[in-house]
Amino acid sequence: MVSSDPAPHSGPHSGPDAVIGPLDLHLFNEGSHRRLWELLGPQRIAVGSTGDTGDTGDTGGVGVRFAVWAPNARSVSVVGDWNGWIGEPMAPVESSGIWSVVTSAESGHCYKFDVTGADGRTVRKTDPMARRTEVPPSDSSVVPSFDHFAWSDQEWLDRRGAVRRAEAPMRTYEVHLASWRYGVYDWDSLAEQLADHVTDLGFTHVELLPVAEHPFGGSWGYQVTGYYAPTSRFGDPVGFKRFVDTLHRRGIGVLLDWVPAHFPRDEWSLGRFDGTALYEHEDPRRGEHPDWGTYVFNLGRDEVRNFLVANALYWIDEFHVDGLRVDAVASMLYLDYSRDEGEWLPNEHGGRENLDSIRFLREVNDVMADEHPDVLVIAEESTAWPGVSRPTSEGGLGFTHKWNLGWMHDTLAYLGLDPVHRRHHHGDLGFTMLYAFHERFVLPLSHDEVVHGKGSLLSKMAGDDWQKFANLRMLLAWQWAMPGPPLLFMGSELAPWTEWTESTGLPWHLLEHGPHRGVRDLVQTLNRAADHWPAVWRRDHDPAGFQWLSVDDAEHSIFAFLRWDADGTTALACVANFTPVPRPGYRVGLPWGGTWQVAVDTDSPAFGGSGARGAEPEVTASDQSWQGQGSSTVIDLPPLAVVWLAAPSPGG
Repeated sequence: MVSSDPAPHSGPHSGPDAVIGPLDLHLFNEGSHRRLWELLGPQRIAVGSTGDTGDTGDTGGVGVRFAVWAPNARSVSVVGDWNGWIGEPMAPVESSGIWSVVTSAESGHCYKFDVTGADGRTVRKTDPMARRTEVPPSDSSVVPSFDHFAWSDQEWLDRRGAVRRAEAPMRTYEVHLASWRYGVYDWDSLAEQLADHVTDLGFTHVELLPVAEHPFGGSWGYQVTGYYAPTSRFGDPVGFKRFVDTLHRRGIGVLLDWVPAHFPRDEWSLGRFDGTALYEHEDPRRGEHPDWGTYVFNLGRDEVRNFLVANALYWIDEFHVDGLRVDAVASMLYLDYSRDEGEWLPNEHGGRENLDSIRFLREVNDVMADEHPDVLVIAEESTAWPGVSRPTSEGGLGFTHKWNLGWMHDTLAYLGLDPVHRRHHHGDLGFTMLYAFHERFVLPLSHDEVVHGKGSLLSKMAGDDWQKFANLRMLLAWQWAMPGPPLLFMGSELAPWTEWTESTGLPWHLLEHGPHRGVRDLVQTLNRAADHWPAVWRRDHDPAGFQWLSVDDAEHSIFAFLRWDADGTTALACVANFTPVPRPGYRVGLPWGGTWQVAVDTDSPAFGGSGARGAEPEVTASDQSWQGQGSSTVIDLPPLAVVWLAAPSPGG
């Protein structure tokens, strides 16, 4: 089935010949113009459209209308390739704060705005609504192609809502595109090679570190200057559409990191755009981020809020992405985030909650649920703020999911302990289950955990080399079995010794070495087992889908639990021995007797393990009750290993 870009709405802005009309201006100034990219920035129009500001009076031709919001500017001109970079004056559109002009520019032309601000200075600015840019370090905006793109991903779009409804799994491979395959720098090659790798491993989604344009590669995309422009490092915006289309046709969802919390201070970009603090707060106690040296959006201003709400929709509407992971939500929620006494301003009630940000986040999620109820909006939120993934109608923020950073921290800390000390911290590993169903959690092992001196996952593990690999295999099998969709940063499947850096590619050569190849093969096996035994994910957000078998065996550092399928007719038992001591003859409670498949054994020689359990592909459960279950089996529990046992019920 083939689809094309959405036809222009029949609402406020209705196509290439439309002028900037009163409804457009009203919606923009009140902050509710959902398709802002069809109003501002460059638009192809029929020259001679009556009533358009800057109308040339010609008929029968096609031109490009530029429109930019700069309400406090004294004057604005557009400069570019077509006019020799000599300014064409723009005229204000009524009292909206928008300036506009129709020009003879064409697709591919570079351009900027000369903005004479309220302070009398003239600064050459990029277009906040640019949909294409030059390749960094060049920073001009570029008039995009206006041609429609023929999509071929309708089959995928028709079924992607199953993840939000918890009817399909989500296993995410997080990717920094510029360093995934060093030397592969075009959308088409990236799409094919990434799709091959991700489908081979068995992930269902990729999550891309920000692809919106950013001048400094070392920011990994988190300091955005072009919110409406896919980075030109890999080609033009049409190339990014092909990228998404390819992954969709291969059955892979595409999530994007989205950064509405802050933006960089580059003079040619959003900062002090019209000579005043337009997009940011004037007071540095609200308008500057102390950690990142960036500006903070003034979300109390309707037009700024509109800029970002429309931007969230833009990536879904124009590029068919399947969801957004919203970066640094905690920094948005708290006025005193990373600020000392006297460095922040309380809200109108005297509190520390950022009421403007709360309203904004709820609006984004409500608008997304209204227009795209099949996509995901995931919060990276590191505090105990209540109801992050609860609907706004119930007082929540309205996200579909939240990263469980508490699980990540506790689990990595536990596996970094020498096994002899783990019995003293036994409760730390199970603590997450006290709140696991308060939110719809994702379990992340993300890029943040393997950079800036934190070391790789492998280097975080306790013990000698053999134990480090065994602990890492345990970590992954434990992550996949716990409630919550897993997320793994690219390259972690290679088990590198060194942490990730964006300046080099991934160490693919490690796959030539057995222990590293074993970790990669385990990731593939975990994904295939999860497909075969959906009990391990089907009820990720349902407390009735999880049941402890053994949670208090601190002396042996052993945990065991059950995951239940939706109808209770299939179960999967996860048994974990967090010590290097084998536990022969260990009895595990199971809900019914008969044959149980060994779905995963992280100690298998195929993954670099010792093979202590043996190679038997199944075990038999007797009617002896144990651990609160009517049946049980006895296995030789391997050292530093996780074993999954799975079976349908006899009557299922």
